[in-house]
Amino acid sequence: MSTLPKTLTLDTSTSRANPTPQPMKRLTVPRIRQRKGGGEPLVMLTAYTVRQAQLLDPHCDMLLVGDSLAQVIYGLPHTVAVTMEMMALHGAAVVRGSYHAAVIVDMPFGSYEASPEQAFANASRLLKETGAAAVKVEGGKVLAPTIEFLTQRGIPVMGHVGLTPQAVNILGGYGVRGKSDEEARSIVEDAVAVAQAGAFSIVIEGVLESIAIEITGKVACPTIGIGASAQCDGQVLVTDDMLGMFERVPKFVKRYQDMAGVIDGAVKEYAEQVRSRSFPTDDQIYKG
Repeated sequence: MSTLPKTLTLDTSTSRANPTPQPMKRLTVPRIRQRKGGGEPLVMLTAYTVRQAQLLDPHCDMLLVGDSLAQVIYGLPHTVAVTMEMMALHGAAVVRGSYHAAVIVDMPFGSYEASPEQAFANASRLLKETGAAAVKVEGGKVLAPTIEFLTQRGIPVMGHVGLTPQAVNILGGYGVRGKSDEEARSIVEDAVAVAQAGAFSIVIEGVLESIAIEITGKVACPTIGIGASAQCDGQVLVTDDMLGMFERVPKFVKRYQDMAGVIDGAVKEYAEQVRSRSFPTDDQIYKG
């Protein structure tokens, strides 16, 4: 059981790192599962740092500490190189920065595929070291026994089917999945198997809309779309993509802001003022 506090008592004099939390209960896995079908869709975004979590938490039902931090934080070409240490450190930071959303941590490539026992050892480590609510694993039918093993031993699992980035070397890229009848049928079967194994929700990524709609209608747990369908039970995006931090993003991403442009403009103005010696001004200097 995690020793991390669920309710934080914070020193407001260090508010940059620790905002005073509002009285609010954190969403639980059972409450998320109850949001299946018909009601208000679930909102999920990725988070990797304390400050990011603080800003996203009031608006999200779930925060995903995604292995997309490979590209977003570390500049790696894909998620295969992500380590348990990375996920544990960033997961703990996001839990510290949030008090409302349920935090889910991606299990990195190589940490769960070998056996259910390996998966349990690594998943339990992540929950202990981060205080997160659940872990997420990529894969379908082949991973159903592992998901069942974990859930029966007290570890909530979010599934992930369709385009699975950890399998990029097998898939040969990040293209839309399910274009052939055979592949579409296999993706649906994957989702059903994952749900029956006990997953409390399933991310459906990068598939034809008809596949996402079919899966959403067939499984008893909420589906979370990313490049799938508005008819899923919720949606997720990589936060840095939707904020416009990168020039190149997947086709399915909507940019809600041009934060790269905002930052560029602010840094340019700062640099100009430093070089012209107009910053800092007298009222910004401690004179003793």
